[in-house]
Amino acid sequence: MTIEKNISEDRPTKPALMCGWRRKCPNCGSGPLLTGYLKVVDRCAVCHEDFTPQRADDGPAYITILVVGHLMAPLIHVAFTTFRPDPLVLASVFTVGCVALSLYMLPRVKGMIVAFQWARRMHGF
Repeated sequence: MTIEKNISEDRPTKPALMCGWRRKCPNCGSGPLLTGYLKVVDRCAVCHEDFTPQRADDGPAYITILVVGHLMAPLIHVAFTTFRPDPLVLASVFTVGCVALSLYMLPRVKGMIVAFQWARRMHGF
């Protein structure tokens, strides 16, 4: 059995990602991972896991933009070809939708990236 095998068994990635999506500590699953909107806690309030070396940088923003763009672009096309709304109405509705979806997803994607780093023992980039 190699060292890498022990490391991957020690911290399973999928449960850590699910905890990150819920913005919970990937170690215990109950303590908050984020304080405020996007700031990662220094230590888990429940299990005292240290998160000071974890850094997500611009990754969550890039992934959020990628996902929101891929979800909204086909919807804009379908709405325009099916309903033929006024362009200003279409732009207004989808602008609000894109902003709302981005604001919803950004802290969850950040939680997933921090949890992935924790599970893989990456300690930031």
